[in-house]
Amino acid sequence: MEFEIRLSGSVEIRAAGRRSDLGSTKTKITLAALAWDAGRTVSVDTLIHRIWDEHPPGKAREALYAHISRIRGSLRIAGGDAPAIVSRTNSYSLEIDPARVDLRCYTSCVERARPLRDSGDGEAALRLLNRADSLWHGEPLTGITGSWAEHLRAAIGETGLVAAMTRAEILLDGGKFTDAVPVLLPLAEAHPVDEALAERLAVALYGSNRTAEATRLLQRTRQRVVRDIGLDAGRGLHRVHQGILAGTPAAALFPRAGADEKAASQPTRRVPDNLPRDVPWAGRRDELRQLTSALRERQGASDVVTVEAIHGMGGVGKSALAVHLGHRLRDRFPDGRVFLHLGSRRDQPLTPARALTELLRLLGIATKDLPRELDELVALWRSVARDRRMLVILDDATSSAQIRPLLPGASPTAVVVTSRRQLPGLPGVRPVSLDVLPPEDAAALFTQRLERGRDTNPSDVAEIVRICGYLPLAIEIAASRLLARASWATSDLLHQLGGGDGGHLAQLRDVDRTLAHVFAISYDALNAEQQLVFRRIAMHVGVEFGACAIAALTGFSLAAAERVLEELLAHSLVSESTPHRFTMHDLLRDYARSLIEVGESDSEGDVRQAAQRLVDHYVHTADRADRLAYPFRSRTDLDAGDSATPPCPEIVDAQSAEQWLIAESRNLLDTLDWLVNHGTERQLAASVHVLAGFLDMEGHLAAAEPLLRRAATHWDAAGDSVARARALLDLCAVYAHGSRYDEAISAAREAADVARSLQDRELESEGIHQLSISLWQTGQYTLARSLQKESLNSLLQTNGVLRIARCKNLLGITHLHLAENAEALACFNSALADFTAIGYDRGRYSALNNTAEVHKKTGHPEAAEVAYRQAMAVAERMGNPRDKATLQMNLASVMATLGRTDEALALYGTVLPVLRDVGDRRAEAIALTRIGRAYRAAGRTEEALQQHVAALEVARAIHAAGEEVDMLYDLALAERDAGRTAEAVAHLEASLVVSRKLGASAEEARAAGVLAELRGEATA
Repeated sequence: MEFEIRLSGSVEIRAAGRRSDLGSTKTKITLAALAWDAGRTVSVDTLIHRIWDEHPPGKAREALYAHISRIRGSLRIAGGDAPAIVSRTNSYSLEIDPARVDLRCYTSCVERARPLRDSGDGEAALRLLNRADSLWHGEPLTGITGSWAEHLRAAIGETGLVAAMTRAEILLDGGKFTDAVPVLLPLAEAHPVDEALAERLAVALYGSNRTAEATRLLQRTRQRVVRDIGLDAGRGLHRVHQGILAGTPAAALFPRAGADEKAASQPTRRVPDNLPRDVPWAGRRDELRQLTSALRERQGASDVVTVEAIHGMGGVGKSALAVHLGHRLRDRFPDGRVFLHLGSRRDQPLTPARALTELLRLLGIATKDLPRELDELVALWRSVARDRRMLVILDDATSSAQIRPLLPGASPTAVVVTSRRQLPGLPGVRPVSLDVLPPEDAAALFTQRLERGRDTNPSDVAEIVRICGYLPLAIEIAASRLLARASWATSDLLHQLGGGDGGHLAQLRDVDRTLAHVFAISYDALNAEQQLVFRRIAMHVGVEFGACAIAALTGFSLAAAERVLEELLAHSLVSESTPHRFTMHDLLRDYARSLIEVGESDSEGDVRQAAQRLVDHYVHTADRADRLAYPFRSRTDLDAGDSATPPCPEIVDAQSAEQWLIAESRNLLDTLDWLVNHGTERQLAASVHVLAGFLDMEGHLAAAEPLLRRAATHWDAAGDSVARARALLDLCAVYAHGSRYDEAISAAREAADVARSLQDRELESEGIHQLSISLWQTGQYTLARSLQKESLNSLLQTNGVLRIARCKNLLGITHLHLAENAEALACFNSALADFTAIGYDRGRYSALNNTAEVHKKTGHPEAAEVAYRQAMAVAERMGNPRDKATLQMNLASVMATLGRTDEALALYGTVLPVLRDVGDRRAEAIALTRIGRAYRAAGRTEEALQQHVAALEVARAIHAAGEEVDMLYDLALAERDAGRTAEAVAHLEASLVVSRKLGASAEEARAAGVLAELRGEATA
């Protein structure tokens, strides 16, 4: 059966004259993403990037699976010939002959046509080009946007240009000048400074007796090249122009393919070309596009040399990129391509004088004729290069001072410099910073370096390049090891790289190269201060770090740490992931760690003290931040610790404190891990108390709970009752946010009892507050209200405004659930005033949220929306993910009440994953039931029922009786809408029972009213 997948024009599947409807645009781009790599494995991450760019949906993998399922259904129109989409580990492949994909066949035809024309077989080349034309149906991926679609269109556009140029050259070869003109003319308009194109069009016009047009084209092109690029036009334009003026036959101006081309005269000067050989290429598309564009279309005055600087860490592929660029732009530089390695040896890089001597020798100047003084060498170099259009690659430069004398002056020569460090101070330099390869390009590089036909396991390859840190040199060395062992499979190489002593770095070696040697060159170029920082970074507990952590590790001042980090950044030994936050490549860390293990520069005592200073830095700074971010907590003071640890100047208020805690969250968790393995029980117990508020608020419940229980046990054994009570309060908060209310109540009661026995009123007050929260969350509103009234009366005898405001806020919540709306609103307004007076933003958005709840409950949704938005504005500056998600959820419920159902559902879709991530099951249950309400309002009853059932299951699992009342009621309404009256009655009766038990009179009356209606309808 005739079958094809079209990517040219609209994305379609065609079989036997029929088209399959693919539906959505995302399904079409999914098919395109698979079809472009027909017969090849495409990773899930690559597919997600091609479909959604940098903004995938929350459940991108599930969405991808849905699109692939639709494509499988669409492929069935091919019947038995339908290709399969094979699912492998974290990847998919479309098992189809690439010739069945129009654009793959198109590019194949064009690529095969070019060498046929060059070998003189124009007829065969023309047949391939005609075949390619028949496959063209319009702009590729019509109607599809996104970076990958644009990239594909650009690539096909370049292929189209090659096709048109090849066709025109075949016509010129046959003397069909008139036929070649309409092929070339549109291209010349689109590419006005392409000299090769202008030469061919001028010959075609001249051969068609359109001499005036040909000469005007040549003059216009030369003027445009000078104006736009800043260079004189190449010799080809001059040659064609002179030939036309001299009346030379058109056929003689354009050499036929396959003919012997003998120069009219021997060159009078050497055209050097000592570029190393090129290799099959993978990745670096953006960098190549940037460099190619700059060297082809560079602008500016012709007396300013063009300098492109490529910098990056050792092994990242700077030299390979420069060499590949030189091969790619061979025709652009007719006067030669020169490659000069400046690094020479680890300890003796080339001096400018030696480098200039080598450059001039490559240009044909005898050594005996070269001057000895640097100034004279510079003058001679600039004189020789003045009228040459060369490409000079200066590889592995060590400094700007080394490069500056090597730059030609007034010359069309272009210079590409590679260096491990940034090179400030070079005139007109345009830097390109190289990072490691993306995973898919890294895997492609590995497989390209292997022998053809060598079997590779895609999952093995993915893990190998990950171990290599996606560093090109490491990948090449790994591939070289596999090539050297004919009996090895990729699994054998993977096993070798993953084992052994010395980490992965020790295994990344082949016969001629070791990665450690490459890194040693960079390390040896550092001064003693920089080397110390480089080694100490390997001791950092986390991946990302700031200057304060480096100051702690080294004992430097903060200013000195910042300065040295900037110097290491310039040497490409660290990277700046976000402003003032640094990372080091994993393999560089391995190398730095190996230097410490050798022990030549760092004694065991130095290493131990540095590690302890780092831990002290994170714990003490976290304590300071925690006191600003969570000022209501009852605290145990830390030991003095290391007084040499510098303070972090960015922590000045509650907002900056919370931002620091969030930014350092991974490092704080890693610090706790270090203490678990290396610290004392007292250090661990004190540290986990410091971080309890952060761990709770940021949703790290799984990490917090076992450590907090361990802390409580330690303080009990140590006989420190106050510290034990505080540990119990920390546990209570974590239990409550994990919806483990019985355990939370038990911990809070025990803490309050301990505080009462010690006559510590502040600690007792905090225990009662935490107990009341869990009582409210389990629907014990009356008891919670009683405790809060008692606590408020006690607190009013003190000056603790913050604690008083928190007590009022919680008391208002209990009033609200007991339908005492006026009392609730009074409490919230008073709490808001107190929070505002002391500048406590966390309390402000909580009180505003609760005020909105009163407005919503009393039938004023517009006022509720205003209050919610005010709360969200405050939380945006100061709030954790759980609080922000709760506010969004509450706002969504008001939107649904106001009839803006679509907006509400979209907001719920954003909120639910956050609540699940932080482990807040109570809030998850509330979100589910509110989603059900929105579906019910939109008439989508079955979907509403699913949400209400799920919500009820969660509420019952965590014993959230207050929420269970609402969920039973909402489920009953959905059952009623679905016509299932008996089920609705049963749920309402259950809601009545729980309401009476809780003393929730409003909820009881609500359920009773609907129940009476249903029973009346049944009787009627």
